[in-house]
Amino acid sequence: MIIVTANHVAGKRIVRTLGLVRGNTIRARHIGKDIMATFRNIVGGEVTEYTKLLAESREQALDRLVKEAEGLGANAVISLLLQTSMIQGGAAELLAYGTAVVVEDEASSSSDRPERTTA
Repeated sequence: MIIVTANHVAGKRIVRTLGLVRGNTIRARHIGKDIMATFRNIVGGEVTEYTKLLAESREQALDRLVKEAEGLGANAVISLLLQTSMIQGGAAELLAYGTAVVVEDEASSSSDRPERTTA
């Protein structure tokens, strides 16, 4: 599955647009990880507990998006966007969405066209 943030895929031609696909997850913070994050906040540096939580959330949302796209028969998703929103004090949603499409190599699509000749 090709996934891009652009509205096209280099070297490919969109032959069919299948529509909007999305995947989301809602994650809550863990009290133990919050305590460690608070200590890191005091001394400075990356809050690895939250970095890991967000990375896992992003992967889960993308996996769900791919599953939905494959269910429609897509082999690519274009115009991918990621969005987060706060649900409540300790929980947030991560949403991945884009357009499911079928793409093919530009070279293979041009072989179906008749050759141009000049007189």
